[in-house]
Order: sequence, then C-alpha cells, then structure tokens
Amino acid sequence: MSEYEIRDPVYGFITFNEWEKEIIDHPVFQRLRRIKQLALTDMVYPGATHTRFEHSLGVMHLATKMYDAITRDDSNKQLLAEKLNYQESGLRRDRQLVRLAALLHDVGHAPFSHASEAIISKNPVTGKPSKHEDYTSVLIEGPLRTVVEDHSINKTNFGITAADIAALIEGNPEILGERVFWRLIISSQLDADRGDYLLRDSLHCGVKYGIYDLDRLLVTMALGIDPETEDVILGVTEGGWHVAEALVIARYQMFSQIYFHKTRRAYDYMLQEAIKNAVGTLPAPDEIQKYLELDDYEIWHQLKNKENDFWYGSIVSRNHIRNVFSIEEVSTSQDVAVLDKIKTEFDEKDIWYWEDMAKKEWYKMNGDGAGKVEIMIIGNSKGVTPLRKYSKIVRNVGESMRYRLYVKPNDREDAETIIKEVEE
Repeated sequence: MSEYEIRDPVYGFITFNEWEKEIIDHPVFQRLRRIKQLALTDMVYPGATHTRFEHSLGVMHLATKMYDAITRDDSNKQLLAEKLNYQESGLRRDRQLVRLAALLHDVGHAPFSHASEAIISKNPVTGKPSKHEDYTSVLIEGPLRTVVEDHSINKTNFGITAADIAALIEGNPEILGERVFWRLIISSQLDADRGDYLLRDSLHCGVKYGIYDLDRLLVTMALGIDPETEDVILGVTEGGWHVAEALVIARYQMFSQIYFHKTRRAYDYMLQEAIKNAVGTLPAPDEIQKYLELDDYEIWHQLKNKENDFWYGSIVSRNHIRNVFSIEEVSTSQDVAVLDKIKTEFDEKDIWYWEDMAKKEWYKMNGDGAGKVEIMIIGNSKGVTPLRKYSKIVRNVGESMRYRLYVKPNDREDAETIIKEVEE
C-alpha cells in the first residue's frame, strides 16, 4: 500500500494512503482549498488566510494520533476486547473509519466557513438554518460515495461504506452500534477538531492563546466505563487532568481574543449582509450541486457584480462599521438601562446601529438530558469522574456574553457624543 505525505506547518508531515489520496483529490474535497477557515479574520490578523483544506488534513492526522494512543495501551485494548469483543482486524477497520470521518467532517462547510451560516436555507423540520453537518452527510453519501466505497484498498481490507462515515460524524448508533463512541474523537470537548483548530488558528493568527501540551494530552488519553449506562467513553487519566483543563482555557482565550474580536465580528456581519444582497439565501442540502458551486472565490466574483453595494464597498475599502458601546462579560441592570437609553437616542436621531451579542458556553456540564458531555477523568479501575471535580477553573467557567453596538463610520462621532451624554 503506497503512502503519500504532505508538509504541514503544525505537525510536520501528514501521511495518507492511495485511497485517501483519491478522496483528497476529489473536487468535493478540493473545494475546501477555496474556503478560508476564519473568513475575513485576516483583515485583523493578516496571517489568518488558512483554509478548511489543511484543517481537515490536520484533523485526520490528530484523530489518528489520538486513536493510536488509545489503542496501543494494553488496558484500553483489554476493555475494548471485553466490552465490545474487539479483535485486531476490528481495530484496524475502525482506525481507518476514524481517519475518513475526521478527513471529511468539514466537507459541507459554506463559503467563508461560519461567517455565512446565518444565511443558509432553513431546515423545514427545525425552522432554523441548516448546519454544515447536514451538507456533509449529503456529500459523503452522494458525490463522494463512489470514491469512498469502490477503491480496491477498501474492498480488500475494510468494507467501509459512505453511510458508516456519515454515521460516525453524526453519532448514529443505529448504524454503528456501541462503537459509535469513537465519535468522541471527531466531536466532543476533547476532540481532534478542537485540538487542531486551536493550534492551527493560533499559528496563523500569530498568537499563543490556543497552545496546549499536545504530547501530554496524547499519552494520557484513555477509555473508561460510564457507571450509569455502562457505555465506553473517552477521557484522560488522572495524570492528564491539567492538560484537559489547559485545553478548555485555550479555547476560552481564543474565543475572547480572536473569534470575538470586535473588528472581526464587524467584518463577519458586513460579509453576511453583502452575500445576502448579492446571492440571497444559500442553497439547501437538497440542492447540493448548486451549493458545491459556491466557495469564497465564487462569492467574491458575485460580490464584484454588486460593486455599488454598501457592505461590499465597506469591506474592500476597509471602512468597517465601528464599535461604539460594549458590555463585556458581565452585565448589570444599570448596563441594560444605559443601553436602552442609547438605542432610543440613536433611533430618534436616525443613526443606524447593529446589535451584536456574541455568546459562548466555554465548557458544557453534564445534566438536563445532555448526556455525558463533560471531559471525563479515567481512574485506574476505569471509573470516571467529571473534569470539574478536579478543576476549580473549569467548575466556575460559565457562559460568556459580549454585547456590542456598532454604527456606520460617518455616524461614529455623533454616536459617541450621545453615549457620553447618556453615561454622564
């Protein structure tokens, strides 16, 4: 089986086999080269021009390292054999399944990644915009099915179906049964997706906020048994709880300093409005071919045809909307009263404004029907304890909110005068 390699700025070399190369070479996957990971964040951090393409390769690489770290440990292998009747052939097959799910987990992303998700067509069932995961499943079981299922490596060694990959990404136990727990490597609070984007985004933004001890994380990853459901779950050993805590803190820092940066948020909004004016609502998952035609390049092309659009002009001239009022982290009744007064004054003076409420739950706790979502610490007997029982920081971290008012540049001086008068 031939092996290929590609040089990556985060991990060095990333290797892949002939089958994976054909998937990577497929136009559906190559489209990710034309979708920036952080939309217009490079307007603030010029190095942030990386794409979903290299992120997806990185997640495959890191997911593999996580899988190998878990399955090379004798106690974990014994648990898998006793609990799920795993043999070596099953471990090899699931390793390949995890790699493919990690590689393809973001293949359904919209142009400019999350920045355009608010204008994706609504799901008729939920009434909310469809998620990129919805498109991912359609693409894997549609245009990618042949390249996934028909390669000789797969037919000879694994027998993995497109439905298997989609099921692992979605967390569908009807197809995967008890082995669905491997999804935790793809999507959880301790997953390869998060592990990669923290390191990769930090590197390209030129910051250190998302850096954590990856080597320590890998050597402490372990499997345990949920005492209530008796399901196999993923966590870290007691010796690894500090690095798990560091991962949570790194994510908090990246959101507070990068993803929630005031100017980045402004560009996200302007881009969303410009796309809405030029393209309208993005195609639904049942119009997948139309959706595939859209990437960052195509959106820019269509925006140029609307060169008189205010939002497009604001982006290309870098004359972005201005943040004139903020409530950071904690709000009081006095803050709310001041805000209401400011908005009333803006309305009376015909000052356009945008209210931005950036909210994020930094760490999800167990309970309220959410299942075991916390990072779990695995004891010597394979018993499990939530990370919050060890970490005072994690125990006290909660939902964070940043509220901001933005106005158009020409109104900035008048808006700041009003705010000053209201606050006096």
